[in-house]
Amino acid sequence: MVSIVLPKLVSFEGPARRAFSVTERNAAALKSAYWVVMISGFFEPLLYLLSIGVGVGALIGDLTLPGGQVVAYAAFVAPAMLAASAMTGALSETTFNFFGKMKYMKLYDGILATPVQPFEIALGELAWAMIRGSSYSAAFLVVMVWMDLTTVGRALVAFPAAVLVGFTFGALGMALSTFMRSWQDFDLMGSVQFSLFLFSGTFVPAEIYPAVLRWVVELTPLYRSVHLIRDLSIGSAGPAQLLDVAYLVALTVLGLVLAGRRMGRLLTR
Repeated sequence: MVSIVLPKLVSFEGPARRAFSVTERNAAALKSAYWVVMISGFFEPLLYLLSIGVGVGALIGDLTLPGGQVVAYAAFVAPAMLAASAMTGALSETTFNFFGKMKYMKLYDGILATPVQPFEIALGELAWAMIRGSSYSAAFLVVMVWMDLTTVGRALVAFPAAVLVGFTFGALGMALSTFMRSWQDFDLMGSVQFSLFLFSGTFVPAEIYPAVLRWVVELTPLYRSVHLIRDLSIGSAGPAQLLDVAYLVALTVLGLVLAGRRMGRLLTR
């Protein structure tokens, strides 16, 4: 069995310390087989980058962005793969795993016998999801720098943006999980997730879509995530990225509040 021992932060008190205890519990419960699942979450977007970004990119060549900037196709695709990786890592931890702990393992019923509150459970689980998602993002950014798809300075700026993306999808995933009735309900979520992956400006600029479809795409959280990270990684960031950040922060807060309230109802009735 492999486990991680997180340092005791004695300065934590109250809700923050109780939420952190949930994160510590997840780290202590790690098993060696779980690492295989975590590593696979990094390699999936990397394979997309190599096959489509590099392989198809060799046929496409350079791409002219709507702002007039010319970039290699791989440099266009790579930030989208980073955003998708952050989304996938966060959703995997806060949907399937979260749902299993809540509905079948009844883990949270036991935790609520302690001073930990439902909202603090949500915070702790989100923090644990971020450990997973951030590791994906950091590793992927190293690959992007190594492949000369971005610079070290831009990667350092893009990393907090990728963490924010993970927070957003983690919070939304937990909120969504509280409405799930069975494992079969996750099939629909998988379809939505894959549709977001394909149509969020991931492989082509959203501007080429018909007007109605483009408006729908630009309202989705993955598109805002891709837009934010892409502009940071290719060096064309501007005031529009503030809108992306505000959008993602608002969704994060909404997801956390909804998840906390729903958990309170489900676990105390």
